[in-house]
Amino acid sequence: MPDVRLVNVTKRFGKIVAVNNVSLHVYDKEYFSLLGPSGCGKTTLLRLIAGLIQPDEGEIYIGDRLVNDVPPEDRDIGFVFQTFALFPHMNSWDNVIYGPRVKGFDMEKASTIGHEVLEMVRLHERLDAFPNELSGGMMQRIAVARALAAGAKLLLLDEPLGQLDAKVRNELRYEIRRMAKDLELTAIHVTHDQAEAMAISDRIAVMKKGKILQVGTPRELYMKPKNIFVAHFIGESNFLEGYVLKVTSKGTVIELRGGVKVQTTSKDMKIGERIVLAVRPETFILEKDIAKKGENAISGVIERVTFEGTNIRYEVRLENQDLIVVVKPSLTEEWFNTGEKVIVKFPPEKAHLFTYPERGLREEIASE
Repeated sequence: MPDVRLVNVTKRFGKIVAVNNVSLHVYDKEYFSLLGPSGCGKTTLLRLIAGLIQPDEGEIYIGDRLVNDVPPEDRDIGFVFQTFALFPHMNSWDNVIYGPRVKGFDMEKASTIGHEVLEMVRLHERLDAFPNELSGGMMQRIAVARALAAGAKLLLLDEPLGQLDAKVRNELRYEIRRMAKDLELTAIHVTHDQAEAMAISDRIAVMKKGKILQVGTPRELYMKPKNIFVAHFIGESNFLEGYVLKVTSKGTVIELRGGVKVQTTSKDMKIGERIVLAVRPETFILEKDIAKKGENAISGVIERVTFEGTNIRYEVRLENQDLIVVVKPSLTEEWFNTGEKVIVKFPPEKAHLFTYPERGLREEIASE
């Protein structure tokens, strides 16, 4: 099975640079996701790999083969679209065996392949059904089956679950990953849904404005974001602004707005440097406001409480007037009430420290 390599790839549409000098290596048999907001270039990147459009600069390799000038039909790829893209005048069976028949396989071999992939997607009993007789989830499974039946070694999926309802989407994403892994395919999955990417990917590339900002496992991206946008886009983060007060052997002391002082274990900053402190909502500890105790303890007042089923979401106005979000499990945590005074704490090692962006924090986390 193939790996995929992009070397300094750029694609322009007029004055718009959709893909900007991207280099990327997707490994053999890997389930890889391209994640980012709408318009960030992820679908363009997928179409470049598929050969549906050509790069203006750079090289694209599938395996050891340079494919810049190789047409899509000769790249051994299967492409699954968001819109299902099934032939409406063909039933499920004819849609699935279309690829093998176009490749010149005899009917016996095409039928064997067709039966195998329909069993794999668990729709063999609906082989006579036309697309308009199938649910959205069934249509997308037929689209995957058609890609697999064509003998694809590389599976490309462009927002394949975007038109499905939440329950079907959650079930089908695991089915697609299972099939790709069972067949030992290399799969590249485009999505703007970070929960979807985190759930099914071996690794993820986070994109913004045509560039890849970070590549890593879901755990790496969540626990060790390399920049403010990734900290914002993967999961959720509270951003607190301040200055470096001092750097010690234990880490960095930060003065937040209003003179509030906190400490992190980071030692990479300089005294006086303006910074952004990122803390995940579930990292905070909430306590009754009896007395300030321990490290990084900040007074606050609960402004809003939202019950989300498995979690409780608190909005807390800190003593320096910063507003943060704290998320706690609903079954195991003590509940707090709106208007209640609390102490908010966080472990120093759980905070991420970034240099304040030149364009400003709001512009840095903006999707466009």
